[in-house]
Parts: sequence; structure tokens; C-alpha cells
Amino acid sequence: MFAPMEGVMDHTTRAVYSSLGGFDRFVTEFVRVTDKVLPASIFHRYLPELRNGSKTLEGVPVFLQLLGGNPELLAENAHFATQLGACGIDLNFGCPSPTVNRHDGGASLLKEPHRLFDIVSAVRRRVPQAIPVTAKIRLGFSDKNKVLEIAKAIDSAGATELTVHARTRDEGYRPPAHWEFIAMIKEVIDIPVIANGEIWSVKDFLNCQRISGCNRFALARGALATPDLALQIHEQATHQTSTPITWESVRSDVLAKFIQSLQSTAPSPSFVVCRTKQWLSHLGRGYPEAKSLFDSAKRARTMDEILPLLLS
Repeated sequence: MFAPMEGVMDHTTRAVYSSLGGFDRFVTEFVRVTDKVLPASIFHRYLPELRNGSKTLEGVPVFLQLLGGNPELLAENAHFATQLGACGIDLNFGCPSPTVNRHDGGASLLKEPHRLFDIVSAVRRRVPQAIPVTAKIRLGFSDKNKVLEIAKAIDSAGATELTVHARTRDEGYRPPAHWEFIAMIKEVIDIPVIANGEIWSVKDFLNCQRISGCNRFALARGALATPDLALQIHEQATHQTSTPITWESVRSDVLAKFIQSLQSTAPSPSFVVCRTKQWLSHLGRGYPEAKSLFDSAKRARTMDEILPLLLS
């Protein structure tokens, strides 16, 4: 699975990675639910794949992620989204953003496991049984003392799956990811568990698999740094041999397709510039050439300044 990432995992990114292959599921950026049932236009903005059966053009399912703290409002929005065609609902209990956490959303809910139960239960009641209701958590807010209580609450509330980012909210994205806690979670709940956090390579995947005991995984920044990481992992798991994608192919094919798609759909030229530099920054971890390119492009204000660098 490609883990949802705010400001990254939009329709354009999903389309690029779906065409590359290797992923079995995508999840949207979170849709914030506060005080009402949102209009259909919002759901279509975050999940334009609704017009294609909630799948990418290659047929990969895309779940809709909701974020908020009100069980009934989340349930009503989930119900409406499934009426529009959403094939799965994911609940965000892991976002570490201070702004989100101050407004009763994301990882702040991990402080009170009974609230996770109330939210998942309410959504599960309003969503048809055939449609998955999944959740994504961290290991806790400030500490890991409640992690098993958190997992049990989500399981007993009727969730279909649980994705675990193996760090607390306060740990942010600092290494290491504590995969051993995922193994502990798997021991106390019955639903499938998806391991997430610090999987940057096939070697990391193998270590995560060994330590967590999982056979389901969610990639995030690692897949942004190495676009074919999911394919490499799939081929490792199926004992196939592969040739990793080269920087030249990333530059001339993957990145070019991404920019072309952005230019046709983005709300403004500055948005295209920001997203291009954002991805170059991520690619810098996987390819030295991308880091050099980002260093040259980071002060650019227009694509006219960036495109010659990409072509050189």
C-alpha cells in the first residue's frame, strides 16, 4: 500500500505510481470532517477516481481517508462517500501535525483509546459491511504505554485492517521505527496489521518483515525516494529478479509524466513549481543526481527555470 501523505498523495501522484506498478492499494490525503456532511464536490476533489469505480486507470483500489473527532459526523460522511462510490474508508488516527492535533484530529485521539472505539464503531455501523473500514495509527502520542489498548479498541470496534506507523506522534519521523511494537500488536488483535515506517529499501523491508511478523506493508517516503521500491519488494517476495529503475528513466519518464499531468490539472503555476521541487527533494535520497538537481532548482520560481535543468 502507498500510505497517505498530506500534500503529496493526490490524484496526480497516484496516477504516476499506479502506472509504475507494484502497489495493491492507495489511500487519499485526509479529508477533514468538522461540523457537517461535506458536499459531493469535496469527495470528488480528493478522490476523482470515484468516476472510475474508486480505482486508478490500472484498476488499483483507492480508499478515502477521513480525519476528525466526531463519531457521528465521521459516520455520516463515510456513508455519503460510499454512496458516491468509495470502495473503502480509512480513518486517520496518526497525523502528527500540531495544527491537526490542536483541533481534535489525527494522533491527538490516541490519548483516549475509548474515542477510537467510538469513532470506528460509528463508521462501521453506517458503512455497508462489504466495504472495508480501516484505520491508521501511531504507537501513541507522547509514549507507547497505551499502544495495545489502542489496537484492541480499533479491533473490537469492527475495523477491517489496522495500519501502524511504528513511532509515536512525538517521535515524528526520526529513526528508528519501532517495528517490534507491531509484532506485539499482532499478538493481541485478530484483524490484519499493515507495517509502516522507515522502509527505504528491500533490505529494510526484509528487516521489517522479520521483526514485525507482517506480510502487509505501507510505503511512504521510501517510495518517493525510489519510485520502483514497491516493484523491487514485490519481486523480492516472489523470488523474481529485477533491474532497478535508473535515474535517467526517472528523470525522462516518471518525473516528466508527473510534471505534464500537474501542468494540466494544477490550480496555479506556482503549485507545479512547489510540487516538482518537493519530489526532487524526496528523490535526492534515492539518487545523487536528483539531489544535485534539487540544489540547482530550489530557488527557482517558474517551471521555465526548472525545465532546462531537467533536460540538461
